[in-house]
Amino acid sequence: MNGNFLQYLPVVTKILLGLNIAVFILASIFPVLNQILALHYFESPLFVIHQTVSHIFMHSGIAHLLFNMYALVMFGSVIEKQLGTQKFCLLYFFSAIGAFFLHMGIIWWQLADVPVEVLSIIQTQGAEIIVNGQNYIDEFLGSTNIKYNGALVGASGAIMGLLVSFGILYPNTKLQLIFLPIPVKAKYFMPIIMLIELLLGVGDFQWDNIAHFAHLGGAITGALLLAFWIKKRDVVISRNQY
Repeated sequence: MNGNFLQYLPVVTKILLGLNIAVFILASIFPVLNQILALHYFESPLFVIHQTVSHIFMHSGIAHLLFNMYALVMFGSVIEKQLGTQKFCLLYFFSAIGAFFLHMGIIWWQLADVPVEVLSIIQTQGAEIIVNGQNYIDEFLGSTNIKYNGALVGASGAIMGLLVSFGILYPNTKLQLIFLPIPVKAKYFMPIIMLIELLLGVGDFQWDNIAHFAHLGGAITGALLLAFWIKKRDVVISRNQY
């Protein structure tokens, strides 16, 4: 990319890029924003309705921000030019909404099997412990408290909607990936990514703090919305590489 690459970005992609970077800088200067703007489980005392939107512009670190913004620029700019401003906005934010609902639904389902006495402890003191940057030493209490009072940040759900949409719109485009030595067509890469997300989400590994079901929710919502437009003949799939 040269120094003038921003002038070639379509308007919404450029605005989203600027907002994400600006919010990241603000949260770095004012750390309290990391709790206020991040998304919490809807039954947690830390949940506030504005978090359903604000968390989309939050990121956990520079690597998280760079990865998402790179994907936004690379894929989002192409999709916005293809779909137009209005449809691109709908795709991006509906994907984020889908990520939110699936993430919340999975947590609700996981907490349904937690003993009442454990939930009572967490509901009484868990939020304060999280705010103080600590957690329970007990593994089960700690992991449950993270689900109930922990924070979710990032545009990844919306970005996954864009990635899957790119795979649908430009299935034969070859993607050169850092961790693979050979180019892979988008129509093969996207299902692989979704399968990996599903396996990691179901595994629910202690070392993994990524919200995989949020990613899947964004991908599924984006794919369904795009499929609706294609069925209405509002959008055409390209058989060529981008």
